Amino acid sequence: MKTALLSALALGLAFAARADDKPLLAIPGKAIYENKLDSAPADPWKAAKGKWEVVEGHWRGSEKPEDNHGAVNRLPNKLGDFVLEYEFKFEGAKATSLSINAVKDHMARIMITPKLVTIQRDDNDHEGPDKAVVFARFANDLTPGWHKVRMEMVGDMMLGKVDDLIAWGSSDLFKQDRMAPGFTVGGQSVDFRNLSIREAKLNPEWEAVKATLPKPGEKMAAVGPPAGKGPAKGPAKGKKKDS
Repeated sequence: MKTALLSALALGLAFAARADDKPLLAIPGKAIYENKLDSAPADPWKAAKGKWEVVEGHWRGSEKPEDNHGAVNRLPNKLGDFVLEYEFKFEGAKATSLSINAVKDHMARIMITPKLVTIQRDDNDHEGPDKAVVFARFANDLTPGWHKVRMEMVGDMMLGKVDDLIAWGSSDLFKQDRMAPGFTVGGQSVDFRNLSIREAKLNPEWEAVKATLPKPGEKMAAVGPPAGKGPAKGPAKGKKKDS
């Protein structure tokens, strides 16, 4: 009983701390979904690829080499305006992302590697002519341990936040239904905990907040090896993009 009470208190404090975060694009409201991610993934989650298990009291997602695809686990929810938050920790993986789908194909993504954070509108048709639009790409050496991610979507706007790195952008694509929020993992492995999804409304102070943030496309860290190290390598042939 004591252990259960301590766990509940820890979760409550984690969610309370998030609620106290300074409002950005959105004001969070009623909880849609909350999960500490401390028990084996089960319905309604849909693990399309990879291995998903509980390790040391939280989820661990790992890519399976035989899948030839990043690990993917999604909620089949349709979302209106929302604020989504969680924590993650690299355990050897090369990349992870928070991904939101449109009715067909992808919509938006926060992609994270140990060296880069990318916040973008996704390519919505893969075969063209649509292409991804990067709102910001930050160079950042992620320290070992837990890091916080937040995605906010209101109307035609999206904001992404990883620790203290923040970027935003807008697109007509964001006016569509937002489908199937989920995690992806490239390589082995990434840990996840304390997921919260809340209804949201536009922050009435958004224009003032926006003035303090980089404009879309203003923060664009270079991608590729340092000068003199040769061209950046593309994805391995035959390897599918994480969904």
